[in-house]
Amino acid sequence: MHDYLQEFTNYIAVERGLAPNTLESYGRDLRQYLDYLHDKKGISPTEATQPIVGGYLLYLQAKGRAASTISRALAAIKAFYHFLVREQIINRDPTINLDAPKQEKRLPRVLSVESVVELLEQPDLKTPSGIRDRTMLEVLYATGLRVTELVTLKISDVNLKEGYIKCTGKGSKERIVPLGKVAIKYLQFYLEHARKFLASDPAEEVLFLNHHGHGLTRQGFWKIIKKYAEKIDAVESITPHTLRHTFATHLLENGADLRAVQELLGHADISTTQIYTHLTKNRLKEVYDKAHPRA
Repeated sequence: MHDYLQEFTNYIAVERGLAPNTLESYGRDLRQYLDYLHDKKGISPTEATQPIVGGYLLYLQAKGRAASTISRALAAIKAFYHFLVREQIINRDPTINLDAPKQEKRLPRVLSVESVVELLEQPDLKTPSGIRDRTMLEVLYATGLRVTELVTLKISDVNLKEGYIKCTGKGSKERIVPLGKVAIKYLQFYLEHARKFLASDPAEEVLFLNHHGHGLTRQGFWKIIKKYAEKIDAVESITPHTLRHTFATHLLENGADLRAVQELLGHADISTTQIYTHLTKNRLKEVYDKAHPRA
């Protein structure tokens, strides 16, 4: 079955175009499921019935796994059995009527405009790395990019004359995201006055470089934003995703169309974007409660 697992991984990588992180998560979830079947039940996945798969979900729940983790595991298992049916390795799918546990919707943390400005002003613009950091923060807040999209940007993805960047999101889908004047200014400044001091190879195409002259990693940028967040004494942790949430919420609070925000964020389903409408409603309620004499 581990051979089938490898075939399945190849299949979803090619046919569904899943991101490397998603492929890794699916593989890990499925290996844990196969180990459970082997160690706890003494069977192969081709022998599993719906009650057995359901029992595995209860097993994960009993071990204290979060609803989101269980949902992801079920998604991987469903995809695996769909593949086995498709390849005619089995003739029935034991996951057809299984539903994932309901997840509690947690509203993302959003920064105020004042907190964003304070964060953006932390990098030291007297150093190449400080200019790079300020530029990355400005671009992140101006575009709402995912951190992976940000660190994989190439110089050729940036069009300063027209004021946009081209990025590759989930499922290898490309989208065009406009840049504001401030982000354009800092990108120009970074390219002219900082990047050449970070680059060790003139042929390097990645836009944002570390001190070795290579592209920054996700983890590298997380450390950068954490360093600056600590300087402003943030009550809660600030992550790259915090700026993505803040970007979307600030747009909606200032009258942006939900569909437009969906396109900017690269959400395949507008229901994912709708969480931000809850945020803006909550903010409006706070303003009302503070301002209305009869609130």
